[in-house]
Amino acid sequence: MTPIPQILIFLLIALLPFHQSIAAHEPWVKTTYPQDEEKTWWSDDWWEDGKLESPSNYDVVMEKIEYENGDTTVPAYLFRPKTPGKYLPVLFQHGRRGLDNLTLLMPKRLAARGFIVLAPDVFNARFIEKLPMEHDYDTETDVARGVEQLLKRNDILGDKACIVSHTRGGYIALKALVTHKKQVKEIACYVSSYPHWQDPNLPEPYQVYRYATEINDLKVPVLVFLGEHDQYQRIRPIMEGINTLKEKNRNPTLIVYPGVGRGFDFRPPHVRTFADDLATKDAIQRTEKFIRENLGQTSNNSQ
Repeated sequence: MTPIPQILIFLLIALLPFHQSIAAHEPWVKTTYPQDEEKTWWSDDWWEDGKLESPSNYDVVMEKIEYENGDTTVPAYLFRPKTPGKYLPVLFQHGRRGLDNLTLLMPKRLAARGFIVLAPDVFNARFIEKLPMEHDYDTETDVARGVEQLLKRNDILGDKACIVSHTRGGYIALKALVTHKKQVKEIACYVSSYPHWQDPNLPEPYQVYRYATEINDLKVPVLVFLGEHDQYQRIRPIMEGINTLKEKNRNPTLIVYPGVGRGFDFRPPHVRTFADDLATKDAIQRTEKFIRENLGQTSNNSQ
């Protein structure tokens, strides 16, 4: 057996502390999400006693309705639990994709939690093609009017609603609340998944580096969901908008889901991942709890 040269032994001894320091070093990149810093996912009931929250589940019926906004007729879908009774009201605002077989699942899932949900089809009302590049400001008034129509119904509980949205619908809903003054008095909370928090008609630098100024005047409780793999130009305005709301003591909640990108709650089955499904189910249960807390009803029972 050939002896190890003495110089190599000295080198190995000299490098040993360096090797140990590398092995014990923390990861070079460490990502901490808001829910981890604030432990918003923690449950003593689960950790100590193994208890899991039981989601409410209702069979859902859907009908097509219309309402007027000036000279414009706005078609809409109304989802509600099949069981007769009064339910808390929610307005769902679609995004740039519009309302189709995939995005209509979102208001349906809300209704399955025990809400009555109005989903205006503002693109159809304005003869706007699917996936438009430009934003039509008149659609904001259609949503504001939809809030009024929803609150006139005799099958709702209370005199306020919450608004739930996604993608560009997050911007349209924001404008309905702030510019068209539907927040606080009529809308009690705002929920949005990966919202486009900027005027789509503004130049590219605004899309990347700025958030919509209306966020400065958003006063109702806010819950936002975001996938860590969303595009940078969407993530930055959301993060900055959330920080501004925190600075104004509005106490917004941002949940960032690891392993998913935008559209996790309506991606079709052939491209859907386990992470998409986990994020979607978690988001809908958080949304239900958030709405009930802000509309003053914590139980799952209709009245």
